[in-house]
Amino acid sequence: MENINHKAGFVNIVGNPNVGKSTLMNDLVGERVSIITSKAQTTRHRIMGIVNTPEYQIVFSDTPGVLAPKYKLQESMRSYSEGALTDADILLYVTDVVETPEKNADFLVKVAKEKVPVLLVINKIDLLKDQTQLEEVVNKWKATLPNAEIFPTSAKEHFNVVNLMTRIVELLPESAPYFGKDALTDKPARFFVTEIIREKILLHYDKEVPYSVEVVVEKFDEKEGAIHIMAVIYVERDSQKGILIGKGGSMLKRVGTEARKDIEAFFDKKVYLELLVKVEANWRSRENKLKAFGYIE
Repeated sequence: MENINHKAGFVNIVGNPNVGKSTLMNDLVGERVSIITSKAQTTRHRIMGIVNTPEYQIVFSDTPGVLAPKYKLQESMRSYSEGALTDADILLYVTDVVETPEKNADFLVKVAKEKVPVLLVINKIDLLKDQTQLEEVVNKWKATLPNAEIFPTSAKEHFNVVNLMTRIVELLPESAPYFGKDALTDKPARFFVTEIIREKILLHYDKEVPYSVEVVVEKFDEKEGAIHIMAVIYVERDSQKGILIGKGGSMLKRVGTEARKDIEAFFDKKVYLELLVKVEANWRSRENKLKAFGYIE
């Protein structure tokens, strides 16, 4: 018989690119579920991280940063953010101390109309000099989202995240759990391999290269003591392939070495990682490729 006092709900995290949504998600979940870099548009998918206790289950969703789409991939990314407004029990709108409410104001209008509780997280307050500056930022956002509860935080420094989590638990509706109590995410193991490889590419390459990359795991052969993985890195042009591989394969080797170490830590197993690079022209604008890569259903 289900415990009628059990609470469960979907807590969706939305906001503009590069405000720290993924850092906050990982802090709330207590595990590294979303990849984090200093580059905007790091998150491309909607990624769930699940927190379980005997009393409650919280299903967090990290979503891509809200942006005006320039090609079909970004249209898909925007749809994940828009969808997060429709199925949330609690909405976390994340901003930071630098950006203003005018950025993507049309999306904020939709947030302001939400009927579910909205928690406005003002992240990166460790960058402010004093309390006066914080009060100015808070007042500006109060005027934009008057019905939201405001939580000044620093996800990087773990400041005020515990209070935010306490409030989320208070607001959860009574419900049976949506996932098994041992679940951490809704994504398969292969997804995290692709994300770790993509994270290393985002860290080590500039300009358009990291945004033109998609990673597909072609082989995931798991045995008792080790995992053999073969992954293909797709780029859009031959010139990008050359940059990605580097002189004598040096850059690709660096990506592979760093990714393998993180994948080993993630699975707690020895990993043999093989990387290939292939060209798939203009894949970000081709609907059939976006379907194949899992961005469009």
